[in-house]
Order: sequence, then C-alpha cells, then structure tokens
Amino acid sequence: MTNRAHIWLAVVISLLILTAHAPAQEQQWLQYHSSREASQILGGMPVQVLELSAEKPAGVELPPFKGQNQFFAKWSTPMVKSGYFWIAMDRTHKYGPFDLLFIDSNGNGHLNDETAVAAYRTEQYNAYFGPVKVIFQVEDGPVTYHLNFRFYSSNDSNRRFYASSGGWYEGEITVGAEKKHCVLFDYNTNGTFDDKSLEARECDRIRIGRKGEPDTCFVGNYIDIDGTLYRPEIARDGAYIKLAKAEDVKFGNIRLPESITEFSAGGENGLFTIKPEKGTGSLPVGKYHIEHWAIERKDEHSALWKLQGRPEKGVFDIAEDKETEISVGEPVVATLDASEREGTYSFSHNMKGRDDERIELSRSGARPQAPKLHIKSKDGKYDRTFSFQYG
Repeated sequence: MTNRAHIWLAVVISLLILTAHAPAQEQQWLQYHSSREASQILGGMPVQVLELSAEKPAGVELPPFKGQNQFFAKWSTPMVKSGYFWIAMDRTHKYGPFDLLFIDSNGNGHLNDETAVAAYRTEQYNAYFGPVKVIFQVEDGPVTYHLNFRFYSSNDSNRRFYASSGGWYEGEITVGAEKKHCVLFDYNTNGTFDDKSLEARECDRIRIGRKGEPDTCFVGNYIDIDGTLYRPEIARDGAYIKLAKAEDVKFGNIRLPESITEFSAGGENGLFTIKPEKGTGSLPVGKYHIEHWAIERKDEHSALWKLQGRPEKGVFDIAEDKETEISVGEPVVATLDASEREGTYSFSHNMKGRDDERIELSRSGARPQAPKLHIKSKDGKYDRTFSFQYG
C-alpha cells in the first residue's frame, strides 16, 4: 500500500513539474492610436457604405437641428447590445453642405445628449469627419474607438455615406526570445479586431515584424512568424494579443503548375504565402480562397519580370494527407479593345489570366514601360505608332 502511495505521489509531482514548465500564453498589451489618415497606416482599407434615410428614427431622442432637413444612418457593430449606433447628418445653415455629424457616442440609443462634430474639410460634393470617438461599455470597463466618415452629396437623388476605421493598436511584443512590432487593424470597420473569415474583406489584419514593414496578414487561426507557426489569441477590442506555438497542426498538399513561383491563399486559418517546389506545397487543413499567384522569370539581360494575378473566385479545400490541384497562372492573354465615337477611335490594352483576373506586370520591381500600338492602313498611307499610358 505504501509503495502505491509513493507511485501516485511521484506522478502528481511529475505532472506539476511539467505544468510549471509548459509555456503559458501571456497577454501582451498594445497601445491604441487614432487618425483621420488611419487607412494609410495599413496602405488602404475598404469602407462601409451606410444606408441613408430622411425619416427620423422612431424612439430616438434628437438634438435641435439647424438645417432644413437631415439624414440618418446606422453604423453596425457587435460591440453594443443593439448592434448599431445611430448617426444624424445636419448642416450649419438652413441650406448648404451637410457639414455637421451627430453620433450616439455613448451607445444609449439617443442623440439629444451629443455634441455636433464639424467637418474638418468640405469640398463641392464631399464633407469629411474624423476621427470621431465612440465608447463601448464592455465587461472590463469603457473602450474607446474611432471612425472616419465621408458624406457625398451631388444632388437630391445622389447621396452616399461612407465609414472607415479611424483607430488601430500597435506596440512591441515578444515572440520567442525576440522583440517584434505588432499592429492590429479593424479591417472591416465593425469595432472589433479579431474577425476571421473566408472572405478577405471580412478578415481583420495583423502585422508582426520590424516596425514600418508593410507585410500584413489576415487575422486567423494561425500566423507564420519567421518560419514558425503560432496560434494567436486577439482581444476582441484589440487591446492585447497572446501567442502560442501551434502544435499538432494537420496539413494537406497542393499541386500547382510548375511555372508558379509564389502562391498566396487565405481564410479563417489566416494568410499563407508559399514558394512551391516543383509545383507542390502544403497548407493547414481548412477552406481557403486564392489571394494571388505569381510567376517570375529573368530575361536575357538578367532583369527579373513578374506576372501576378488576383482571381476574384477560387475557393478550395485542403484535407489531411490529400493533394488538392489548383489551376492558376498561364496562359495569360493580352487583349486590345477598340471603340469609335464621332470619328474618334480609342484603344485600351489589358492582360488577363485563365480566370479572367487582371494581371499585374513588373520588371525589376517597377512597372515596365507602357506598350506601343502600331497602326497602318491597308494601302500604307497611314502608318503611325502610339504609346499607351497608365492610369
């Protein structure tokens, strides 16, 4: 009986020692920033198009407006119980541009306790606002978030209202034994920073690397940092991140044309960019959409040319220990479109991939010289060469 007790005691002690040495995920806190130019930090972000209505919202207490009429919209977010914040557009004078904005910044469902936000810039058809602050009341206390808005109005029947994220989190974190710079973006402008999705527009964005580096990944189940796969845990409000090395990850193989030198795919697992070896590579098991593919070749002067395509379609599954064949890349077709209007001819040149995706072409990392168009009449009397222009 004594021996059995000693054995159980040894097992318990061993388990405690193993647990004590197991790497724990620690919260690594980030700092919040806001700017009316927040999208430039990421290099461009999509916008939410908010539906406008001239009808006053029922049950919402409103402030004393100045303009002849107003417009109302909802900004959707899961960070409040109602699922949205009310916004009202007003103007400084009875008539004129809509240059005042009211938003339910405290989330109480009313606007009568809000102060008007004035546009920081107005143009003939546009008024710009931001960063406009709102407060989320969460379990740990109030959380600040910012939005940028653009109100477009060219006439009574052509008005549009756009919202984009005006805030982000960033700071220094430890990955393994190294210090890295981390940046979090609310890419889909819904107030949260941990969104995963098969749709690229609905994935939030994350950077982990050197400060100022442009490489950005999808927020997902995994993130590859210097060749090591981690499982990130991101606070819903973006305030912190946890990282743990991904263990026991199941993979499947992909088969690509051997001409493909780079292939990128994303989904809820995150964003992965691989360099196939003889047309093969691997990805964690899951569903993906094709982000881009690329083919690189050198010419006789050793200049590096790169073809890159971003298919709008291209969803595929990766299963464990199975190979998935993906058809991308060549042939790439160059087209010349011609149109005529009142005796004037216009020509446009495009390159398309096998899935009709637009093709980007670069030479040594820069856009090459635009192609030329040679036009010669049947009798040879007209013979001229023109150069296409980008943009």
